[in-house]
Amino acid sequence: MRRATTLLAVSLLAWAAMPAGAQLGVDASVPQPPPGTPQPGPLLDLDDVPRYRLPPVNLWRLERDDEERAARGLPAQYAAPIPVAITPWSHGAWERLANGRRLWRLRIASPGALSLNLGFSRFSLPAGARLYLYDPAGEHEIGPFTQRDNDLHGQLWTPPLPSDELVLELTVPAVRQHRVVLELGVVNHGYAGFGAPRAKSGDCNVDVGCGIASSWAREARSVGLLSIGGVRFCTGFLVNNTAEDGRPLLLTARHCGIDEGNAASVVVLWRHAFDGCRLTAAAAADAGRICAQDDDQRLFQTGAIWRAEDPVTDLTLIELDDPPEPAFDVYYAGWDRSDAEPRRSVVIHHPNTDAKRVSFDLQPATTTSYLSDRGPGNASHLRIGGWELGTTEGGSSGAPLFNQDRRVVGVLHGGHAACGNHAPDWFGRLSAAWDGGSRPQWRLRDWLDPLGTGALALDGLDPR
Repeated sequence: MRRATTLLAVSLLAWAAMPAGAQLGVDASVPQPPPGTPQPGPLLDLDDVPRYRLPPVNLWRLERDDEERAARGLPAQYAAPIPVAITPWSHGAWERLANGRRLWRLRIASPGALSLNLGFSRFSLPAGARLYLYDPAGEHEIGPFTQRDNDLHGQLWTPPLPSDELVLELTVPAVRQHRVVLELGVVNHGYAGFGAPRAKSGDCNVDVGCGIASSWAREARSVGLLSIGGVRFCTGFLVNNTAEDGRPLLLTARHCGIDEGNAASVVVLWRHAFDGCRLTAAAAADAGRICAQDDDQRLFQTGAIWRAEDPVTDLTLIELDDPPEPAFDVYYAGWDRSDAEPRRSVVIHHPNTDAKRVSFDLQPATTTSYLSDRGPGNASHLRIGGWELGTTEGGSSGAPLFNQDRRVVGVLHGGHAACGNHAPDWFGRLSAAWDGGSRPQWRLRDWLDPLGTGALALDGLDPR
């Protein structure tokens, strides 16, 4: 599913108050009520819309669990799942609009949440239906979700909305109201990430718009921030294939936890980046100017299909439900599956759910086993001895490692790098995962070389 968020042009309250002949969005195919039918009264004030209040979360326990997860090398979390069973028929309020459409609203509150995101276990909307999520103050909005977002897996997962309360708002033609299938199965209470103080990445990180980093703007368009199951976050990137057909194949790290059972919950934020450059004094000497601009978290798509994984290199390949919208302005990264070690390396990533960053290693990488300083071992990974500019952090897992020819040669598995040290990182090698097993689910070859060309390298694809 794909969606670019837009602001409502006219509020429903103003809409309902307009004369019948002047209302926006009237569906001429919907039968009008016969003469004498009672007209709808004023809509409920937002304060009077039924509210579903979630139980409190134990932040101390969540932070302790996060420390244990980090010690085990597991991906970071930004939200806690709260199971619910909510439908338009069990909660909220239905109202009739002056144009004959039906309106359903429900407020969901999770006090203290830094963000909220939703997982619909059943989702199928009829033609003409529109679903929005927004905070009560009207500062943030996601949607509309429509019939175009119906998929075979029957689910819908949303990106985080920065508020501890949101409003679910559904409008539907009256004659199709009975065809609405909507069941909310989980509300995820955000306690970290996405603007929270704990989410700020280290000061040595470099925005994609800074100085030398800006020369990698094209490759940066392949990289997105992933939300998985509404609770975990990682980095992923689109990758080209030899058919060069724009098939939305996305690589990330296996330990991020995407599998056949939860791939539908993947949400990709494509434009979570700054157009300008935020720099500390320490980084300013190395990379350009200071320019504060807001990032854009609105452009996203939701839903994917698991395709393949390799546990040795820690690579997972998924296919997004739909090709990215043209407005997302994505790039499909090229790749190099040869055994050649990169002379210089660049990684583009989302540290700690922060905006897109770039890190540089000016020394040759070496081939080793995972977490080994000596090679070649089982030759499953590329070792970066240390970053000369930038670093990686939690959430960077799954990021692409580009060589000096701007082709991906590896995917971030893990390591010890951080601001203030010159410690190594390890990337799963594409070459080691190319023929990883006897079935397509265990290797990259079938997906990245569907034409069977035997190519060792492929340039990126720019849809522009």
